[in-house]
Amino acid sequence: MIYILTGAIRSGKTTALVNWFKNRQDVDGLLCPDNSVGKRYFFKIQSEVEFELEIGTEVETEKIIQIGNFRFLKSAFDKANTYLMSIASENPKTHIIIDEIGKLELKNDGLHESAEQLISKFQLDEEHHVILVVRDYLLEAVLEHYTISEYSLIKTEDLESDYF
Repeated sequence: MIYILTGAIRSGKTTALVNWFKNRQDVDGLLCPDNSVGKRYFFKIQSEVEFELEIGTEVETEKIIQIGNFRFLKSAFDKANTYLMSIASENPKTHIIIDEIGKLELKNDGLHESAEQLISKFQLDEEHHVILVVRDYLLEAVLEHYTISEYSLIKTEDLESDYF
């Protein structure tokens, strides 16, 4: 089953997910929170390992993906995609989170590779659930891009209740 957590930019989607899964063992995936200086990084849920994603203008030695004012390490997306696909193929947890599906993914970049694979694999699976984080204004484009027909929309309030 596909669940889509949607809301406006900076509306607390990632924070709500952290609060929801902090005492659960049946959740894995990747979050993309901001660090103390406002730069985004990836956070592996089960292992609690962090790795750098967003960089400033000082790094020029690695391949960079730029969208608007944001500069992301291509290697971070490669690592993130590999991780998501590996946890889905091994012994998947009941819930796998992909934070987030956005403009890069709609251009077949960023987390597109893993999102495409996980959506296809779990869309009709009643025992395993993929939770996609999607900005509200991109929802229709994401549904069309990934041909998602079976899904349930959730809001941050749903994570505070016993929705799952």
